[in-house]
Amino acid sequence: MTITHIIWVWLALISAVTFMAFRSDKQRACDGGRRIPERDLLLMAAAGGTIGAWLGMRVFRHKTRKESFSMALFLIAAAQCALIILLDMSA
Repeated sequence: MTITHIIWVWLALISAVTFMAFRSDKQRACDGGRRIPERDLLLMAAAGGTIGAWLGMRVFRHKTRKESFSMALFLIAAAQCALIILLDMSA
């Protein structure tokens, strides 16, 4: 297995975990339960789960009105895109 395959597997796994975390947090919010801290949701996105975070926001209509959260997620995605471009240019 090449490093590229490992990266794709990681991105798929962390995105799935992040998506499920958004589902869980939305359910907890509806039930009045203990919430997942925003910091943890953003850390999962920063670890590669940005696609899962974005899908979780859209599918579950969760955190969509919180501008500071949306901006933080956007900045994480922008930084990840910049990193991909820089790595591609150096290859």
